[in-house]
Amino acid sequence: MAALASPTASRTASPAAPVLPHNPGTPLDLDWVRATRVNPSATQRRAATLGTRRSVKKAWQAAWLLRAVTCIDLTTLAGDDTPGNVRRLCAKARQPIRRDLLDALGMGERPLTVGAVCVYHRRIPDALAALEGSGIPVAAVSAGFPAGLSPLSTRLAEIEASVDAGAREIDIVITREHVLCGRWQALYDEVRAMREACGPAHMKAILATGELGPLWHVAMASKVCMMAGADFIKTSTGKEPVNATLPVSLVMVRTIREYEARTGFKVGFKPAGGIRTAKEALNYLILMKEELGDAWLSNTLFRLGASSLLADIERQLSHHATGRYAARHHLPMG
Repeated sequence: MAALASPTASRTASPAAPVLPHNPGTPLDLDWVRATRVNPSATQRRAATLGTRRSVKKAWQAAWLLRAVTCIDLTTLAGDDTPGNVRRLCAKARQPIRRDLLDALGMGERPLTVGAVCVYHRRIPDALAALEGSGIPVAAVSAGFPAGLSPLSTRLAEIEASVDAGAREIDIVITREHVLCGRWQALYDEVRAMREACGPAHMKAILATGELGPLWHVAMASKVCMMAGADFIKTSTGKEPVNATLPVSLVMVRTIREYEARTGFKVGFKPAGGIRTAKEALNYLILMKEELGDAWLSNTLFRLGASSLLADIERQLSHHATGRYAARHHLPMG
């Protein structure tokens, strides 16, 4: 597998870093939705090869892991979040890898940050203050996160409030009932209304795939959300019993490929929930490269929603730089 380009594609690498336009969406095409077919066993077999058929070693592995860092939406979505927790998280977002490790890897002079910081609406002002001048966007979970069962008017008002508060990205949740009952027009109308409420902010549509049933439901919901104008489709809230998995992600990225072939527009992908190890991050990068190509290897089109992943990546980079694994207390969150 070819090496990645220099892992400096974070949004703070340059004031002129590319930002893709919003997905304009399309009218709902129910024929395309109903024509969806997924072979579960073939999907499982293909997903199982991602971490075994290819390997990334030594310097190439370090480069891939540094790229993974730039694609992380560093997240805290706990009920006991405080301004102090968020400031600490943002400090880590600004300097995700210890400076001495970056120097040892030959990256000391290059800017390296995560893709975004993701918080609840209430913590947006704290995150904005802590990230001031960094260029790192704040993403907010809105629209009745995580269940999405509050009235639509309330969810839309929450989205607008988050955008007004300064969030540049909004992670919305869909109503799972629409998918489970096959109400595709209702799902389209809901997501379209949320897209309009997001205004200038990029919208990531969370499908909560662990609650959607069979894989073809995931594919159908992905298509509807993209037609409704989602800039990203995202696997999970992180609160479901089952969150991001490689088979579900494979189904979603293939619908992204179909959507680009139909419309010419690239939609981003964000697996989230349960991604904790550097090896898992590498598997997702391999998935993006093999299924969608190099364009999806930057944070404009790929994010990893995670809270503990960064610690393991930093530990692996420490091993690469020094030949030994650092103790956890040598790799603080902030």
